[in-house]
Amino acid sequence: MADHCCAGKGKELERLARQVEQRRVLQTVLAINAIMFVAEFTAGAIAGSAALMADSVDMLGDALVYGLSIYALSRSERWKGGAALAKGIFILAFGVGIAIDILAKIQSGIPPSSTLMLVFGGIALAANLTCLRLLWRFRQQDVNMASTFECSRNDVISNVGVLAAAGGVALSASPWPDIIIGALIAVLFLRSALHVIRTSIPVVRAPA
Repeated sequence: MADHCCAGKGKELERLARQVEQRRVLQTVLAINAIMFVAEFTAGAIAGSAALMADSVDMLGDALVYGLSIYALSRSERWKGGAALAKGIFILAFGVGIAIDILAKIQSGIPPSSTLMLVFGGIALAANLTCLRLLWRFRQQDVNMASTFECSRNDVISNVGVLAAAGGVALSASPWPDIIIGALIAVLFLRSALHVIRTSIPVVRAPA
């Protein structure tokens, strides 16, 4: 009886320790993304880069995502599924916003500053690789952490795209590399949103 009680208490303490560790990691990556959103959005606006601004909005979306993930940590699986569903909706909304910005860039036809794109794209890549490393061990723990990890993985892909766009703009003096990469980031958002929504809906609908 005592052994059973101790084993149960040990498992509960282990579960709580994991939650504390997750919360600490999520708070760290939230801070990184919030800071990078301000820096990258400002640089994107100055540079006139659709890809850089799209990437910065992704940072803002991730900050919101991590905040939702922290809120869901001590909740039931159904709450976690709801948080994941909210993330999917955020990602979907940002994809639509990026598409609208891309249309505006096509109309203007002005090439962005490739130097600013390269500098801030590189900083954003380093920041997101740090976040990805911190989240790696939690990626398969539950639907909430899995969707959080997917957001960071997509960020790294987007950052590489921004750097590629910067190179293309520098070589061609054309806005099209920036526009194309911005469009690809939007497609990535939409694909990720559909995946997160599809996997979280069954969890939300499951009986309590």
